[in-house]
Amino acid sequence: MASASGPSAAGFSSVDPGGPSCTSSSGFNCLCCGVRSKRASGNKRAMASEVPYAPGMSIKKIGHRGVDSSGETTYKKTTSSALKGAIQLGITHTVGSLSTKPERDVLMQDFYVVESIFFPSEGSNLTPAHHYNDFRFKTYAPVAFRYFRELFGIRPDDYLYSLCSEPLIELCNSGASGSLFYVSSDDEFIIKTVQHKEAEFLQKLLPGYYMNLNQNPRTLLPKFYGLYCVQAGGKNIRIVVMNNLLPRSVKMHIKYDLKGSTYKRRASQKEREKPLPTLKDLDFLQDIPDGLFLDADMYNALCKTLQRDCLVLQSFKIMDYSLLMSIHNIDHAQREPSAHETLYSVDTRKPAPQKALYSTAMESIQGEARRGGTMETEDHLGGIPARNSKGERLLLYIGIIDILQSYRFVKKLEHSWKALVHDGPSLLLCRTPYRCIAQASTLNGSSASCATQCSRRSP
Repeated sequence: MASASGPSAAGFSSVDPGGPSCTSSSGFNCLCCGVRSKRASGNKRAMASEVPYAPGMSIKKIGHRGVDSSGETTYKKTTSSALKGAIQLGITHTVGSLSTKPERDVLMQDFYVVESIFFPSEGSNLTPAHHYNDFRFKTYAPVAFRYFRELFGIRPDDYLYSLCSEPLIELCNSGASGSLFYVSSDDEFIIKTVQHKEAEFLQKLLPGYYMNLNQNPRTLLPKFYGLYCVQAGGKNIRIVVMNNLLPRSVKMHIKYDLKGSTYKRRASQKEREKPLPTLKDLDFLQDIPDGLFLDADMYNALCKTLQRDCLVLQSFKIMDYSLLMSIHNIDHAQREPSAHETLYSVDTRKPAPQKALYSTAMESIQGEARRGGTMETEDHLGGIPARNSKGERLLLYIGIIDILQSYRFVKKLEHSWKALVHDGPSLLLCRTPYRCIAQASTLNGSSASCATQCSRRSP
């Protein structure tokens, strides 16, 4: 019997060795989200409001993000189209400028360098003319991020081609954080707006992040490829470029944001009305009571990766992150191709693989299991193969998100207050974001016993 082990902050907690193990006859190991703690998310959700934007026009705001009466998205009063144009102009310039600098080792001072260039609308000796208002573009730690991109096999021309050859695509289902999300046309990169504190925290993380990537490029942590700032209209709009966890070429059937908490961890009715809602922990327990079943080697690789990643985040005193898990049901997709193609005009050609190394969920966990030689090698479009209790074939797209929150004094106060008000003894004292019961075993029982045993350990 093989069992998951590791420190308690590893993201998956071991089942009590004195209790019976979860078993199944499917030949897969069981991954169950039996939540063991109550801990509310520390994120403060921005309230939607109507504020005047221009004469005769109102804008619905969620944080800094808004949508005016014409349907145009704005962020800090800058339209999305202007922001996308500024991002592409700025990245084109900074990558081109960086190519003239010789390759060398990364030095400590490289993490704190900030380069700035002004883009007047009429153009200058260094910048082209454009149709947007004047703006300034800042690039943080350009040499350090160049190293990060090279580590993941991203060449400068590929980076430019992905981000700047075609218009960026705005993602409409961007959540309640008030951030804007864009994806590159080739599905390679995500661009996300971040708050000042988040950008500042990422800057402080960079030396440790550099060290971790050197030791372990196979990780489910976000992979940051660039940190920039667009100064427009007197406002600073900070953005990060990251790996894309969810390729648009693969239809996702269900998506979960898991923190390992039961307190207020159910998706709202408004969220459920979206085409692909982001569900939460209680929804997972209700929808998938029997858990998910993975091949033994896949399961062990996933657990080891999560244990390693959570230990890194704990060392950085990061607490408010989540496990994003999106599920593609292969059997459902095969039964609905005609309807899906009619509605979404899906390209039936085989999707091109992502160019960045270790960018998919499969690549991120596969390192250690590969040496065992028992892992599946079939092309799974970057997803981790699994099955549900019905035996349906699934692809899991998994990654750790929202890591730019540190465990500051205000978080400690918030945690202490919740411990007093909401069943304090069950609140974890460590900074583990999600605690799933996951038992790897020699599967010789029924899948029903898995749900029974896991439900006994959940609150």
